[in-house]
Amino acid sequence: MRRLPVLLVTFFLLTTGSIHAATLRGLVRDPDGRAVAGVRVIVTGGPAAAETITDAEGRFEFPALAAGRHEVRASIDGFTSVPQALELSDSSPAEVAVDLLVSAVSESLVVSASQVDLPLSQSAASVEVVGGREIAARQVRTIGDALRAVPGLAVAQNGALGSLTSLFTRGGESEYTLVLIDGMRANAFGGGIDLSQVPLVDAERIEIVRGPQSAVFGSDAIGGVVQIVTRPCGVGPQRCDRADATLEGGSLASVRGRAATAGTRGALSWSAHGEHAQSDGFTGTASATGETVTNDDGDVQHAGGSVAWRRPGGAELRGQAQFSFTERGFPGAFGSNPIGAYTAVDRVSRGDTNRRQFGVQWMQPWGGAASRVRQRTEASLSDFDGNFVSPFGLSESDTRRAGFRTQTDAALTATMGVSAGIEVLREQAGSTFITDERSAPVPVRRVVAGYFGEARYAPSARVSMAGGVRVEQIRRDALAADPNAFSPRPAFAASTLVSANPRVAVAYVIRGDTGGPSTRLRASAGTGIRTPDAFETAFTDNPTLKPERSRSVDAGVQHAFRRAILTLDATVFLNDYDDLIVPIGRSFRDASRYRTDNISNARSRGLELAASARPSGALSLRASYTLLDTEILAVDRGTDAPAPYRVGERLIRRPRHHGTLGAIFTRSGLTAFADLEARGAVRDIEPTFGASGGVFDAPGFAIVDIGAAYRLAKPFEIFARVENVMDRAYEEAFGFPAPRRLVMAGVRLAASR
Repeated sequence: MRRLPVLLVTFFLLTTGSIHAATLRGLVRDPDGRAVAGVRVIVTGGPAAAETITDAEGRFEFPALAAGRHEVRASIDGFTSVPQALELSDSSPAEVAVDLLVSAVSESLVVSASQVDLPLSQSAASVEVVGGREIAARQVRTIGDALRAVPGLAVAQNGALGSLTSLFTRGGESEYTLVLIDGMRANAFGGGIDLSQVPLVDAERIEIVRGPQSAVFGSDAIGGVVQIVTRPCGVGPQRCDRADATLEGGSLASVRGRAATAGTRGALSWSAHGEHAQSDGFTGTASATGETVTNDDGDVQHAGGSVAWRRPGGAELRGQAQFSFTERGFPGAFGSNPIGAYTAVDRVSRGDTNRRQFGVQWMQPWGGAASRVRQRTEASLSDFDGNFVSPFGLSESDTRRAGFRTQTDAALTATMGVSAGIEVLREQAGSTFITDERSAPVPVRRVVAGYFGEARYAPSARVSMAGGVRVEQIRRDALAADPNAFSPRPAFAASTLVSANPRVAVAYVIRGDTGGPSTRLRASAGTGIRTPDAFETAFTDNPTLKPERSRSVDAGVQHAFRRAILTLDATVFLNDYDDLIVPIGRSFRDASRYRTDNISNARSRGLELAASARPSGALSLRASYTLLDTEILAVDRGTDAPAPYRVGERLIRRPRHHGTLGAIFTRSGLTAFADLEARGAVRDIEPTFGASGGVFDAPGFAIVDIGAAYRLAKPFEIFARVENVMDRAYEEAFGFPAPRRLVMAGVRLAASR
C-alpha cells in the first residue's frame, strides 16, 4: 500500500497523453457594472481548485489551465456570483465577465472538508467559514471567541486571558476536535487541545467541519476539524506588499499588540506575524473564601511566518514556522464552591507552555502547469512543552511529533477527481509522572501510518458527491514497567492495531436559477477515532487499550432567498460514541479485568440552525441556535454508567440550548458590531476535586458585546469595544468566574500596495 501514490502517478501520466494548456482571462463587475479590485476568483475542473485575485482594474488571468470543462466563481465579503461553466481550449484564450451579487453568504475555498481544496458551495460536508473580515470587524481576540457563534460548538473558558479553553463539537469530548494551523496539527498526543495556546494572528479565515473527519485526517478528528488559514501573499497578479500593526489596552490592566507583514518579489513571497498580550485577570474578592485574588494574571506571545517560492502555474515550495509561549497564574476555582472543597486562594501554582512547529510543503503538477495530475508532499516537526509549579513541586510534560504526508490528486474528467496517499506520524509524549521502575521519566511512543483514498464526483452544478476511506495502522512501542504503589503498570510489549474509517457525503440543489432562490440538500455519514493519550496509556494495566470511536450521520438543508440576501440553514445530526476509556472500579469487574478499559458509551443528537442576512451592502446579520441532547449510556455488558454519572444523564459542559445573534454595520470608514450569546444550564463537575466531588447544575447566562472602529485616514483606524456590556457575573466553566465588564480601546495602522 505504500507504493499506491507512485502507482497512481505513473498510471495517470501514461493515460492522460499530451497536456494542453488553456488561458482564461476575465473581468469582475459589481451590481452596477463597475470593475472591482481585490475579488477572489476560483476556477474548478483540474486536480484541485485554482484561485487568483483581481487587479486594480478588476481583471484576472489564469495562464495555464488544463483544456476542458471548468467552472468560474468570484467572491468578496458581502458578494458572490453565479457559477459559470466554460469549455476551455488550448487554441485561443477565453474571456469571461463575472457579475457580483449582494449575498449573505460569500464563496470561499475550503481546504479542510476534503483531500483537495474545494469551493464552499461544492462541499457536501457540514462546513462553516468565519472570514478574516468578520474577525476584524468583531475585534475578535482569540480563536475561542471566533468560534462561539458557530452552531454545534460549545466553548468553555476557565476564566481570563490565557486560561484553559475547551471546545466541544456536537456533544463530543474536548479532545475530539482536530485543530490545524495551515495544515499543521496543534493537538497534543492523544488529541488534547487548549485553545488559549492557539494563535489567531493574520488569519484569512477559520474553517470548521462538523462531524468525524478521520477518513481525511485520521486520529483526533473524531468529532470535527477546525483549521486556521493565514492570509496568503502572491495569489493574485499584482504585487502583495502589506503591513499592519495594532495596539490596544483597557480593563484588568490588559494590553495587546499585534503586527503582521507580507510581500512578494517575483516568484518569492513571505509573511511574518507576532502578538503579545497580557492581563492581570480577576483582582477582586474570591466569592468562595472572601480572600483577594492576586495571581489570575496571564501572558501570551505568538510569532510565526512563512516563505514560499512559486513558479507561475507550476511547482510551489513553502516553508512555515509557528512559536507560542503562554504563562499564567492558577489561583484555583475561586467561584462556585458547592461542597466547600475550595478553602484558600492558591498563590503558588503557575504554569507555562512553549510550542514550536515547523513545516514544509511541495506541490508539483506532473507533466506541466496544465496537468490534471499533481503531487503534494508535506513534512512537519512539532514540540510542545509544559511546566507547572504547585505546592507539591514542579511537574513537566511534553509532546513531540514528526509527520510526513504525500498525496496524488488527479482529475480523471471534468466531473470526476480522485486522491490517494499516505501519512506517517511519529509521536511521543512524556511527563514527570510517567516513569519506569527506577522512577526515571519514560516517554510513550507510537507510529501512526494512514493510507487513504477519496473520489469526488460533480456531474453538474446541482450535484456533488464524495466518498473516501482511511486505514490507520497504529503501532505503540514497548513501555517499561512501573511498580509504583498508586497505580502499578506491568511492562507492555509493542502492539499494533488497524482501524478503517470511511466517510461519504452528497449534496443536491433542487431549485435554483441565476440570482433566484435556491434550496440545497446535503447528507453525510462517517466514523472517527481518537487514540489513547499518554496518561491513559501509562496509568493502566491494560496493554490492549483501543482508540475511542464515533459514528455519525447528519442531514441538512440550506435555502437562499432571491439573490441570497437571506439564507437559512438547518442540520440534524446523530453521534454514537463507543469504546470510551474509563476506570473500571469494583462495580464493573464483570465487564473488564483491567483498571481501565474501552467499555463506556455515550450519544449525542441535535439540531443546528443558522441564518445570515444582508439587507444592504452596509449591514450584515447572523443568528445561530443549537439544540443538543446528550446521554450517558450503560457500559458494555452492564446496566450502570461510570461513577459519579448515571445512565441517561447529560454529558458535562454540553448546553442543551445555545444561541447567538450578531450584526455588523460598515459605511464611510465606520464599522460597528453587536453580539449576543446565550447559553442554557449545563451539568458540570465539582471544580476542585473533579468528578470525584460530584456532578452539579451550572446556571446559564446571556452576555452582550459591542464595539466600533473608525478610519481617520487611509492608514489609521481607531477602535473600541465593550465586552459583557451588562456586567453579568457568570461562569463558562463551573467554579471559574468569567471576566465582568471589559472595556478596550486602541489604534490600528495598515498599509499596502
